[in-house]
Amino acid sequence: MSDPEPRDGPPPFDDAFGDDVEQRVYGTILQTREPSTANTIANRADCDPKSARKYLEWFAELGVVTRHDGGTTTYERNDAYFEWRRVEEIAADNSLDEIRDRVRDLTDRIGDYERTYDAAAPSEVDAVAAAEERNDRSIDEVYADLADWTTASHERRRYERARQRRAGADGEQVSG
Repeated sequence: MSDPEPRDGPPPFDDAFGDDVEQRVYGTILQTREPSTANTIANRADCDPKSARKYLEWFAELGVVTRHDGGTTTYERNDAYFEWRRVEEIAADNSLDEIRDRVRDLTDRIGDYERTYDAAAPSEVDAVAAAEERNDRSIDEVYADLADWTTASHERRRYERARQRRAGADGEQVSG
């Protein structure tokens, strides 16, 4: 009996990675917030510690994780790697004009928050006092504004780095 579908194509979309140990270890790294041993990561990824250690060493070489040697070797997600990766993705997926427009939009949004709360950064705002002073904002709305302001500030920094990266790649002079 012949198989109706050829086997030389990519795996089915609904299970593109299958039950791949590398992907489970990687997924566990993404969710781990503190340095962890290979055994801990293996337990969370439901794999053999030897396999987890192999992939963790490889991820350490790539810069995805940071290896901490000591009494017990631990591995920690390298947030700088993921930040760099996001900046590279923005630079690759957007034109220089699109990136500039996004930086302007984010700058305007941040400026609105600075004027609304009369502060240069979200960390300078006392949310409870701001909610009490302003009749148009509940404490939850103030906290939501502060979270959005923080996110917009981080995003603008990433987009600005992507702008500089893209401008340099396009041969344009980079200015602040």
